[in-house]
Amino acid sequence: MDKEIIATPRGRGSVLLAALQRKRQEMNENIGIKLPSSEEVGNKGSVPRGRGALILAALKERKSKTQENVGSQIIGSFEEQCPKPRGRAALLEKYFRGKEVGALLNEAKIDTSRTRPDETLVQEITKINIKDEPAVFKGESGKMIDLCTNYIKLDITEGKGVFEYEVKFNPTIDAKNHKIELVNKIMGDLKLAKVFDGGHCLYLPQKIITSQRSYKLILSHNNEEVTITLIFKKQKRLGDKDCIHLYNVIFKRIMHLLLYTRLGKNYYDMTHRYLIPQHKLEVYPGFVVSIDEHENGLMLGLDIQHKMIQNQTAYDLLVEKKITSDSRNFKENVYKMFLGMCVLTRYNYKTYIIHDILWDMTPKDTFQTSDGRSLSFIDYYKNQYKLEIKDHDQPLFLNRKSVKVPGSLQKEDRMVCLIPELCYLTALSDSMRSDFSLMKEVAQCTKVSPQQRLLALKNYIDNVKNCAKAQEILEQWGLSLASDNIQLVGRELDAEMIVLGKGKTISAGFNADWNRELSNNSALMPVDILEWIVFYTAQDAVNANEFVRNMERLSKTIGCRINAPRMEKLPNDQTHTYVNYVKNKITNSTQVAVFICPTMRLDRYCVIKKLCCTELPVASQVINSRTLSRSDKLNSITLKIALQINCKLGGSLWTVRFPFRGWMVCGIDVYHGTQNQSVCGFVCNVNEHFTRWFSSAIFQSKELGDFYQIAFTRALEEYKSHCAAYPSKIIIIRDGVGDGQLDYCKQYELRQFENVLKSFDIEATICFIVVQKRINTRLFAENAKNPPPGTIVDHTITRKYLYDFFMVAQNVRHATVNPTHYIVLHNSSQLKPDHIQKLCYKLCHMYYNWPGTIKVPAPCQYAHKCAAMVGQFVKTQPSSELANKLWYL
Repeated sequence: MDKEIIATPRGRGSVLLAALQRKRQEMNENIGIKLPSSEEVGNKGSVPRGRGALILAALKERKSKTQENVGSQIIGSFEEQCPKPRGRAALLEKYFRGKEVGALLNEAKIDTSRTRPDETLVQEITKINIKDEPAVFKGESGKMIDLCTNYIKLDITEGKGVFEYEVKFNPTIDAKNHKIELVNKIMGDLKLAKVFDGGHCLYLPQKIITSQRSYKLILSHNNEEVTITLIFKKQKRLGDKDCIHLYNVIFKRIMHLLLYTRLGKNYYDMTHRYLIPQHKLEVYPGFVVSIDEHENGLMLGLDIQHKMIQNQTAYDLLVEKKITSDSRNFKENVYKMFLGMCVLTRYNYKTYIIHDILWDMTPKDTFQTSDGRSLSFIDYYKNQYKLEIKDHDQPLFLNRKSVKVPGSLQKEDRMVCLIPELCYLTALSDSMRSDFSLMKEVAQCTKVSPQQRLLALKNYIDNVKNCAKAQEILEQWGLSLASDNIQLVGRELDAEMIVLGKGKTISAGFNADWNRELSNNSALMPVDILEWIVFYTAQDAVNANEFVRNMERLSKTIGCRINAPRMEKLPNDQTHTYVNYVKNKITNSTQVAVFICPTMRLDRYCVIKKLCCTELPVASQVINSRTLSRSDKLNSITLKIALQINCKLGGSLWTVRFPFRGWMVCGIDVYHGTQNQSVCGFVCNVNEHFTRWFSSAIFQSKELGDFYQIAFTRALEEYKSHCAAYPSKIIIIRDGVGDGQLDYCKQYELRQFENVLKSFDIEATICFIVVQKRINTRLFAENAKNPPPGTIVDHTITRKYLYDFFMVAQNVRHATVNPTHYIVLHNSSQLKPDHIQKLCYKLCHMYYNWPGTIKVPAPCQYAHKCAAMVGQFVKTQPSSELANKLWYL
């Protein structure tokens, strides 16, 4: 920056400079850092005049109200009250914003490669790079295919929109209901729709004043005269966060008009339900409704959702557990069962998460009401809901919820005590999920075909258009709902060629399934199984011997040598018996240990996996004897087990053609455990054919990772040891990141990888991709069918300001396929959309646990499996000797 430009700002430039300097001083005081003064920078400033003096006065007045976040609030206020700076003012803004962040990081001596930066610094960084221009990310490869989606276009009448007003009361009013009363009187006289938050922010569908207007009204409860001043702030941009939230509120009202009940975040029809009486289960149909700005404008997303509610209450389960559990560990078992469970209270149709159990409280206890009275829970539910609580000695459940406090940036915890007798379970228990007949009946209700989804979509549009009140609400805000869902043209990528053993090449085909070909051809890189052990009990001797004979017979099919194993018969199936035999029988020469268990017990499985992954690092395979008892499918089952064991020993089953060299693809996913303990799985290829993988698990406390440097450093070393050079391009595919974490992920997680490359002095480029699986977008091919594998949509319904696309990689025969959302956050590799889309589709073929395509790239699925195995069962750092093998399959 030229010093002469810095030294002579005037007008708006001097005001902006003064605001930025005050911001720096505040941050200096808050974090104790000595920052350069304006004299040290070389700027003495100038006295603002005219409009600049007015703006400066407004900034000073607002400063006293925003002490906690003075810097960002002043900049926000300045941007709202004057036009976007140009010329020298724009240069100054860019210079000082970059200089402040750099000075804070340097002078505080924050090691961003090792520690989590302060939240305020991260927020400041993420505010700098805001994309204002619409993003275009369209590929060209593949053939065109006609599609439709579950989005409905929302048109806005010209001259309408969302206009923000500030509301001031003189004298000041604290009660929210009194504020709402006065605002309702004004809007009633003007005959305008509104959204008022009960504080100082009012949204209207049109501009009624240019600057400000005052009204004098009388409060009904004390006849006090109050002056209300409406101040016009600005018109919201269509994609603004507050604007999108407002449109969602409007459709929330419409859903209530259509007699849908809100449970959690979704809406359900409580008058229609599917009953499964033999299992005391009810299934309610409903909708997921969301408004967002897409490439083709504002759209309503609508998808079918189901809610399962048990007729059994939490109290019933509590009594059942008390009868079946030992009194010494009763409370411990109850904690394990209920903590984190979601329950429904039918008296108000609200859902709650159970965060604690209050053993020292009962319904006989009292609480303080808003008018100062003491009231027992028994009397409260009797008076309020006409409900009689039968057991007066049952403990209470506690729900905590963080809510925003009006007039404050802080949140406070609100506690809600729940009566178990009135709480209905909303989730399926483990025993229910293991019941095949129950899950089959549930699937008949919840697995909806594309035809049914499209029919429900059209019925919803008709219901809204036939509801006069719903149309009135939409017209008030200048909205109109299209008469049909969005139609568009997508692309279908060509089928991939699968490379098997002995140079055999086959096509994945239209269904992207090569199970039959894999059964008749050898694996790409098989591993000989020379030393292995089979542990079994006496009751499973027949199944064990038959399994071993099949393994030896199938060795020619796989293309490897399988010797006869050591057979170890256990006297019983107790956990300590398995522990003793594993420690005494497994040696350094053992390649794999196979355990044939009479039942699948979680505690025994955890012990086996922990021993084989940490103390005695060896590939392990746990098989339920019931699986081997199916004689008609024993050959196919044994073949799948043999192939899985081969992968756990470092073998490879197949690959696809990758037309490049020197690329490393990293997959990242996080498993969330109890007590905020999470495990991050990090998996990357270590050869150029993507057949060998390096895996590591990292324990962390939050979703966003802190310690990627360690795993990434080891991955680079492993890649170099196999390929004799560091990679030239690095593609990071990150799973499990929501929309609200995208900026944070880009600024913080990406920086860790860049720091490692810088420390190694590697001139490699990075492409950072986020994968989202849990989305409500649906794609339908012609004749209301599921689109084929390889279908790409990268326009119309994609986000307006993101480089993103949707892809259907998997083949779904029943129900409706769920596409995967890919968001390219960073692309210094300058890869074209076609390159990224084809790469992701190829990697969806490389998951060795399934001879077909999966919905996410294989590195992400491997990372998911690794994190889940460590987080659920191993619960400690696995041995580094297993890092180059897919031991968690």
